[in-house]
Amino acid sequence: MTEQMQWWRGAVIYQIYPRSFLDTNGDGVGDLPGIVEKLDYVASLGVDAIWISPFFRSPMADFGYDIADYRDVDPLFGTLDDFDRLLAKAHSLGIRVMIDQVLSHTSIEHAWFRESRESRDNPKSDWYVWADAKPDGTPPNNWLSLFGGVAWQWEPRRGQYFLHNFLASQPDLNFHNPAVREATLDNVKFWLDRGVDGLRLDAINFCFHDTQLRDNPAKPAELRTGRGFSPDNPYAFQYHWYNNTQPENVAFIEDLRALLDRYPGATTLGEISSEDSLATMAEYVDERRLHMGYSFELLTDDSSAAYIRGTVEDLEAKMQNGWPCWAISNHDVQRAVTRWGGGGALDAELAKQLVALVCSLRGSVCLYQGEELGLPEADVPFEALQDPYGIAFWPTFKGRDGCRTPMPWNGDAQAGFSVRAPWLPVPAAHTGLSVAMQDAQPASVLNGVRHLLRWRKSHPALVGGDIAFLDAPEPVLAFTRRSGDEMLLVVFNLSAIPQRWDVPGSLGSVVPLADHGLLAGDVSQGVLHLPPRGVFYARLG
Repeated sequence: MTEQMQWWRGAVIYQIYPRSFLDTNGDGVGDLPGIVEKLDYVASLGVDAIWISPFFRSPMADFGYDIADYRDVDPLFGTLDDFDRLLAKAHSLGIRVMIDQVLSHTSIEHAWFRESRESRDNPKSDWYVWADAKPDGTPPNNWLSLFGGVAWQWEPRRGQYFLHNFLASQPDLNFHNPAVREATLDNVKFWLDRGVDGLRLDAINFCFHDTQLRDNPAKPAELRTGRGFSPDNPYAFQYHWYNNTQPENVAFIEDLRALLDRYPGATTLGEISSEDSLATMAEYVDERRLHMGYSFELLTDDSSAAYIRGTVEDLEAKMQNGWPCWAISNHDVQRAVTRWGGGGALDAELAKQLVALVCSLRGSVCLYQGEELGLPEADVPFEALQDPYGIAFWPTFKGRDGCRTPMPWNGDAQAGFSVRAPWLPVPAAHTGLSVAMQDAQPASVLNGVRHLLRWRKSHPALVGGDIAFLDAPEPVLAFTRRSGDEMLLVVFNLSAIPQRWDVPGSLGSVVPLADHGLLAGDVSQGVLHLPPRGVFYARLG
């Protein structure tokens, strides 16, 4: 396979959440023309691709992750012509375009579901997961929704329950039905034919369910730790063995890959969250299945060197032939500088270091819009919340709105995002970190990230090399990256206190690389001295 076809290996993929990127029509919500307008900015970052969160026709109960028409753009975001313009401009700038595909469920307003719910004998009657009530009228089993409460909703037209792993307005498709699988692949083909370069596959391990509808077993209280959901969510009370990650899913993924292989260079990135996400990634990602996979393992509160090393080494041991993709921020979790910075004052060097860290691991990278600015989590008051997840679990969990506030383009009241009040408020702290302000500051997080991403491309070991961790005391994270004749030493001080580390003599000569634009350490007589949030890159001989 040519290097051009494998562009995704080691690529930096910039995630755009269209509702919050740029509003060009004054309705307070970002749109596709807004993305087109800012693609030159995206290109200036030095990223390889963009991933656009859902922009398809939807009632927006879950802000586009509840799709009513897979083949059309929601008028809130624009038109198919707008998408075609976006695709053409991105390609002219050398940027690949990946789009979200939400395959496991639809909106309750999708034509398939509207037909399926009407009776038990219509042509779409078996396109969703329907089940009879127990004799006492309760749901068929104990499965729970990730957004809280039971995962079954009663439908009086059929006198049955339907399954929803997420909101009750997001019914699960029945992938055991061959017609559903065929229609799903045909929808994917629509966008591949249009010219997209890749698919980010939302909750891809949720496509199939256990046909016996067996109860999920209880999880002991001490193990009720989860990623991506509130700690008081009853979803954490179960082992989710039967409502997702079923063995039949592998064959469907292979069918999906066979379709992608008909489009040279097209790629897949699967979002995977299971009881053992790393093991599922290893199973799903290989030359016959997904090109890349990512999970929530680095989207947690644990930023210790031991945790990061253990997570990466665990995946490396399990994924012998696959290619990972790492992210420390996205539209579903608290922003990284807040989550890993202890919630204190903004630390610009921490923001730069976090991007350097995720860009130095073996794999591809997803950077979330605003990460290049070092944006902290926004504190959205209850009366301004939009996320149904946050509204349901307030006040112990505020949902996902805090990481979804509008992109600050300038220091105006609406941050240059919109001419009117946006769908979520712009925090005052964000306007002081705007693109316009940071663009003019050589030492800003924005310019530091730009410099780093371009510097990274000049080192094959960082883009596609192997990784091997070295023993180092907390909070020092140390590893090597090797590709061909290039072998690099990479060391991070993950704390706000200076650290020292004895460089193993077995590494040979250590030649520091000082042109990466980060707070660099220095080595003397075999001892590496790292400043707070310091980063050390060196060539090994």
